Order: sequence, then C-alpha cells, then structure tokens
Amino acid sequence: MLSQSLASFIHRTKYEYLEEDVVQFTKLCILDWLGSALAGSHYKPVQILKAFIDEMGGNPQASLVTGGKTSVYQAALVNGASSHMVELDDIHKASIIHAATVIIPAAVAVAEYRQKSGQDLITAVVVGYDVAFRIGEAVSPSHYRYWHNTATCGTFGAAAAAAKLLELDEEQIINTLGTAGTQAAGLWQFIDDGAMTKQLHPGKAAMEGVLAAITAQKGFTGAKRILEGPRGFFKAMCEEADESKVTQQLGEVFKIKENSFKIHASCRHTHQPIDVVLELQKTYNIAPADIRHIRVRTYQSAIEIAGYANPESVYASKFSIPYCVAVALEKGSAGLDDFNERNLQDPNIRNLMEKVEVVLDPEIEEEYPHKWASLVEMELNDGRQLSQHVDFPKGDPENPVTKEDLINKFKRMTQDKLSVEQTNSWVDKIMKLDQIRVLDEWFE
Repeated sequence: MLSQSLASFIHRTKYEYLEEDVVQFTKLCILDWLGSALAGSHYKPVQILKAFIDEMGGNPQASLVTGGKTSVYQAALVNGASSHMVELDDIHKASIIHAATVIIPAAVAVAEYRQKSGQDLITAVVVGYDVAFRIGEAVSPSHYRYWHNTATCGTFGAAAAAAKLLELDEEQIINTLGTAGTQAAGLWQFIDDGAMTKQLHPGKAAMEGVLAAITAQKGFTGAKRILEGPRGFFKAMCEEADESKVTQQLGEVFKIKENSFKIHASCRHTHQPIDVVLELQKTYNIAPADIRHIRVRTYQSAIEIAGYANPESVYASKFSIPYCVAVALEKGSAGLDDFNERNLQDPNIRNLMEKVEVVLDPEIEEEYPHKWASLVEMELNDGRQLSQHVDFPKGDPENPVTKEDLINKFKRMTQDKLSVEQTNSWVDKIMKLDQIRVLDEWFE
C-alpha cells in the first residue's frame, strides 16, 4: 500500500538521517521561498486573501508575510499565495512542481504554532518535498495537461510536512494523506485569462495540507489507498500512473536535492530560450536591430503553457516565450523589474516579439519532463545563422547556481521590503536555522 510506505518514511525520517549537503540545500530552499513570499506580499491577489482572512478572523497562532498573525490554517493560505506571485519560486523538473510555495508555508506555520526547532522544520521540509515530488513524477506528464501539479501533488507534500511536525503516528499519517488527496485540486484554465486562481492554488494546497494533518491528529480518518485505489488520485487524474516512482529509493535518496532555482521572473518553460538568447547576444555582440528571425524549438508543454504570442497583460507576459525572449534581448535581463506595463507596450519589444516563432521539436518533446530543453535558431540581417541548444536552464542541478547567487537573489527580491540590516539578519537566521531551538514569531 503506497500510503503505508509513505507514512512509514515520513514517520521514521529523523534530522540525524539527513546528510549535511541535504541540510544546507534545504536552508537555501527556505531562503529562496522567503524572498519570493516577501516580494509577492503587496500584490493585489495576496492583499485580497489577507482582507478575506481578516474578515473571517482567527486565533493568532502563526505569522503572516503581510504582517500580523492569524490561525495556522489561514497563515498557510496567505503565505503560500504570496510566494507564488512573482514567478521566482523553485521548480522540480520531473514532477513539474513548485514545491516551496506549498510545503514551506504549511511547515513554517505549523512549526511556529507548535514551537518546533529549526531542525524539526528542516526535516519536515525535506519529507514534504520528497512526497510531493514522488507523487508528481508518478502522474506526469499527462496529469499536467489539465491539472496544476503544484496545487494537486503539492497538497500531499504540505500534508506530509505538517504531519511530521505534529509527530503523528503512521496510522494518523495515512489518514492525513487520504484527506489531503481528496482535496487535491487546481485546474490550468486560469491561464487563459490570467486569473488570480494561480495564487490561490498553492495557498489552498498548503492550507489543506495543514487541515489534513491537524484533523488526523484528532482522529479524523481518510482513504487508506488514496493514491492507487480504484477511485483514487491516480485513476482519476492521469492517463496512466507509474506507481514505482512513489517508492523507488524511498528513504535512501532525498529528492529535495533535485530541486531547481529560478533566476528569471517568468514561467520556468521560458527560461531555456532566455538563457540561450542572452548567451548568443553576449558571445556575438548582437543588437536587437540585428535580428531578422528567431525560432525556438521546444516541447509541447512549453507551447501550451508559455507559447502566448501576444500577451495583453504583464501577468500573461510571464507566460510568453516571445515576450520573454524579446525583453531579455532588449533589456539584457528578464528579472522582476523587466515585467511591467511600459515594457509590454514598448514598440521595440513588440516588434522583436513578432520575429519570434515557437515550434514543437519531437526530439526535445521525447526527453520531457526529464529535460526541459530548447533549441534556439537565430537568423541575423547580415545572413549569419546562429543556433544553440540547452538541456538544462540555469538553476537546475545540472547547471547550478551557487549559495552566493541565491543570497544575492534574496537581496534583490527584498530590497524594497527590507532594510540592509533586516536582509542580512534574515540570511543569517536561515543559514543558522539548524541551531534555533524554538521557532516563534517567524515574521515579527
């Protein structure tokens, strides 16, 4: 029974079992999440959710990224939504999940509520990532055509992290997973009109993971075979699941180390062509006016999710390979400050977007989702034909960023929110997280 295997793994995993590189990597995941959460805290979708929970009320149990406290349940909602706002949260290729935005808000809220240690938080995040990634791999890529994996599979990860922090026994964890799975939802339809639902997805997944764990602790039961059962998650939500992905090397390899970090403030499917055109521009000293045509060869999911040729909003521009390529070439970057209404309407960028063609490449498609690859072919006005292929965008484990890169990214994301002293204090706190005995007043 898959739930039993996962429950045993969650229950028995201890901080002492984690190798030092896993601990250090997890700290970076938490720091990276925090930067995204702070950067997204003032945006309208997050403020609407904050107004909602203020109206609903709640015991002051856990801190909000927007300030103040609310119930642990509602803190997970707001903090999860905020960390998915600026498109700079992490991603796992094989499962197609932004894990941090779901698992860490749930874990931080429960850890603060129950006054757990930094080591407890690190352990919970590790098991949460593991569970989410494994279930995501089992259902991908067919599940991803309609379902937002971060919302669906992420619910299981949030539930696992919360269950670990609550010190549930194996039977309670099985019930937690069962209750989490029946709540797992999140459809891609929002992307057609840029609806705020995208931010609701991770917040709700974090929230429901907390609900599943706390109710299980009180004796609430959930389906025992929520994954593989005849009316379970796998049968209902993908064409054919690979159940072996759930238990393969379970407890032997901690999958959090497979996580990728984002350096561009856009959908991950746009990062490969951004990387390539910036490299070509640097290598050959190309000005945007020198370009006649750009062809981006990629995989089907990239076309479906990020193939918008004519985005009409700043939000939609983050899911447009033509815009991301054009703004990168025109501005020399695709960072948080490059996605704005001024650039979206810039005639030079618009003109360059019209020169970008996005097409399906069967060989690249065959390797997805294990490789999120792209081949960029660039034709210049002087007749030169340039091309470059990338298997792994910057930030993947195969093309990694450094600790210093991520600290600098955190500083950039929070420069309008924190003083230099506050920023340095946060970096120091996260890097010494394993030494903190009691996690309280997280955002205070």
